[in-house]
Amino acid sequence: MNRTLLGMLTPSSNTVLEPYTAALLQELFPRVTAHFQRFTVKETALSGRAQVQFDPTPQLEAARLLNDAQMDVIAWSGTSGSWLGFETDRQLCDAITETTGVPATSSVLALNEILARTGVTRLGLVTPYLSDIQAAIVANYAAEGIEVMAERHLNDRGNFSFSEYDEATLAGLVREVAQSHPQAITLLCTNMRGAAIVPALEQELGIPIYDSVSVAVWKSLRLAGEDTTSIQGWGGLFQDPRLLV
Repeated sequence: MNRTLLGMLTPSSNTVLEPYTAALLQELFPRVTAHFQRFTVKETALSGRAQVQFDPTPQLEAARLLNDAQMDVIAWSGTSGSWLGFETDRQLCDAITETTGVPATSSVLALNEILARTGVTRLGLVTPYLSDIQAAIVANYAAEGIEVMAERHLNDRGNFSFSEYDEATLAGLVREVAQSHPQAITLLCTNMRGAAIVPALEQELGIPIYDSVSVAVWKSLRLAGEDTTSIQGWGGLFQDPRLLV
């Protein structure tokens, strides 16, 4: 069997991205499978203690371990680059590729590619993060010419606790942000239960919604040369003709 193996770098306290990634890929199983390697992430804050968690050294070691199983793609399925700066993810992905010889991406770089390719300049933002983290994210997108015109955040330092917010809570935040009529909305965190609520909310609101777990899967499949349209029932991302070329 010709297999496609997708490696996902995973925050250690995350309990959402693994099962949701597997669920997204269910229709492609067993030919396409995801494989996970954790490194320590226990809180999300701007403190030095929290920032050091995203030092590239443990991430690169996790990537090396993943690549013992001959991955076709390695993705950082996390969103730290949204507040640390997009260049941190670019540098990490370059280092992963240099270290392993494998194409690499991240949730944030995937999202940014989607926003660029679909012409989004007015974005709605939903996260579980603290207010200062949220402000840094908004500023980083503003520097790229993308206005976060409406945002909601849960002001939680997490990281494990992010997974305990139910889908109804997240859907409510998305609906509030949608009232400002952004061109797209992102559920920005790979430890939030956002992926499964996207299809119904897109139909209800008429706005594309991009979940962080979903965008990491989308870009990983693209890098592996896989057809994303095989993924059905998880929102318009996987069938959008603007993202198929």
